[in-house]
This record gives sequence, structure tokens and C-alpha cells, in this order.
Amino acid sequence: MPERNDEFGKYGARGIKGHEAVARQLDQLAGFIATPITARRGLVARLHYLTRTERSRRAAREAGLTVTDRTLKAWLEGKRSPSKRNLERIEAAYRAVRRRNVARYLLVRLNRDGRGTRVEFHPVNQSQVERPRQRVVEFRTLNVRHWDRVIEAWVRGDGAALDEAWVDDAVVDLGSQWGQFEYVSNIGFAA
Repeated sequence: MPERNDEFGKYGARGIKGHEAVARQLDQLAGFIATPITARRGLVARLHYLTRTERSRRAAREAGLTVTDRTLKAWLEGKRSPSKRNLERIEAAYRAVRRRNVARYLLVRLNRDGRGTRVEFHPVNQSQVERPRQRVVEFRTLNVRHWDRVIEAWVRGDGAALDEAWVDDAVVDLGSQWGQFEYVSNIGFAA
């Protein structure tokens, strides 16, 4: 395999790491609450999601939301408002719990009993690169059959593990062109 890009963007190419595009697409598929947490409706929706069952309360505590039940009740009733720091903790806990809850569903949908899912690789934007330095990179599609490590790393929020899993389980199947898709403008797939 070729080495990874050390100086991406040196000549003006624009894009993001492939694993970041995958994480963004998985987040979109997870269906997070659209209303921002700063709105009362968004805050209450997240708190209900995190406190609905004892299992979700335990998961929220594991994800970093360690306030008392009395405080949670006051927030839900609107008697008190969480601080900015607690809003960040609520959002982080909500995203972690939501990822964990939808992971099994996404894994089944993406693996499709070994058939996999068609993934679109959109190449980097080279419009700012001088003509002699531009690479010939085209739109590619690939059927990714193994999503287990990718989903596992995404649930943990581990970028390094997600990058390794994405390259080892998906991008390497592009053959000798895999290095051209370490950075992309977008990666698209559906579940």
C-alpha cells in the first residue's frame, strides 16, 4: 500500500479525511434530535431520551452526565436551567447514548447479511490546485461488506480507530487507487 498523505492541501486541494466523512454520514443516519439544545424543546427532548428508562439513565451516567435526580427533575419542570457546561455534557451524553442505541440497527442494515452497502467516494476539490499539479481522480463506488469495526469505533467516538477500520475494511478494496481517497469531499451511503 502507498504511504498516507503527509502534506494534504499543500497545493490547494480541499477535502476531509474519509473516516470523518463516514462518521458524519453515520451521525446523519442516527437521526439525532434536530431542535438545538439551547431551545427548551430540544433540552427537554434530550433529557427525556436520557431519563426514560433505568438503562438509559445508566448509559447517560457512563457518558458523563452525573447530576442528581433532583436536578434533572428541576430541569425537566423548567424550574432551573442547566449551565453552559452542563448543556455540553447533556449533548455529549445524548449523542453517546443515541449512537449506542442505533449501532445494532445500523450494523444489520449496512452489512445486509454479507451483501454490504454501496458507498460513493467523491474525490477532493482540486479547483484551487494549479493545472500541472492536479491529479486525475474520479468518482468511485464500492460495495463495503464489513462494517463491524467501523460502527464499533464510531460508537466509541474513537477517530483513530475509525480511520484504521475504514482504511483496512473499506478503502483498501479500491485497489491501487486507495491513496487517492484518503481525503474526500464527501462519502455517501444509506441504510
